[in-house]
Amino acid sequence: MKNKKLNFIRLISIMKRLLGPDGCPWDKKQTHKTLLKYLKEETREFESAVLKKDFENMKEELGDILLQVVFHSELARLEKKFDISDVINTLNEKLIRRHPHVFGDEKVKSSFDVIKKWNEIKKKEKSQRGRNG
Repeated sequence: MKNKKLNFIRLISIMKRLLGPDGCPWDKKQTHKTLLKYLKEETREFESAVLKKDFENMKEELGDILLQVVFHSELARLEKKFDISDVINTLNEKLIRRHPHVFGDEKVKSSFDVIKKWNEIKKKEKSQRGRNG
C-alpha cells in the first residue's frame, strides 16, 4: 500500500514540475478550456478499450484520464481555487452521502432503488447549491 501512495505522490510531483518554471512549454500554455478536447478524446479511447475488452489499453486510457484530472487540479491549485486533495475529499464525501444504504441506516431492495435514491440526493444537493451559491 505504501508504494501505491508514493506512486500517487510522484504523479502529483511530476505534474507540478511540468507546470513549474523549468517545466514543459506546451503544458504551461494549457488552460481548463484547451484541455477539454483531450479529456473527451481519452474518454472515447477508454470506451473503445472497454468495448474491445482490452484490459491493457483500458489501464493506459484510465491513466490518461487520471492525467487530465491531475492536470486540471494542478491548474486550479496554481489559480488558488482547489487542489487534487480537495477533488478527492469532495468525491469521498459525495460517495458517502449518496450511499446511505451502505454508510447509513437506509435500506434498499434493488439496484433500481439505489439509482432512484442517488438521483433524489443529487437533485437535493443541486437545489441546495443553487440557493447557497
